[in-house]
Amino acid sequence: MVVVKRFVCMCEDVTVDELRSVIRRGYADIEEVKRITGIGTGPCQGKQCLHLLRKILSEETGVPMKDVPTTTLRPPVVPVPFGQLAAVEDDREGR
Repeated sequence: MVVVKRFVCMCEDVTVDELRSVIRRGYADIEEVKRITGIGTGPCQGKQCLHLLRKILSEETGVPMKDVPTTTLRPPVVPVPFGQLAAVEDDREGR
C-alpha cells in the first residue's frame, strides 16, 4: 500500500492529515495550530501555506473562510529584498 502525504507547508513539512488531527483535538485557532505544528514559521513565513490552513480550518470547524482570521504579522511586515540584506560596503580603496 502506498501512503501519500499531502503537504500544506513545505517549509515545515506539515501535512493535511496533521492539521486535521490537531484541529479535531480542539485547537481551532489559527495561532494555536501555528504554534503546535510550526506551519507558517518557515522561510516563506506562511506566504505559501496559510491560505490552505485557513481553508482547512473552515472545513473542519464549519466557520466560513471569510471569518477565519489570518495570523498575527510580525516584523518584518514588509518584505526586505535579499540584495539589501546582503549588501556589504567595501572599505578597500580603489573600489
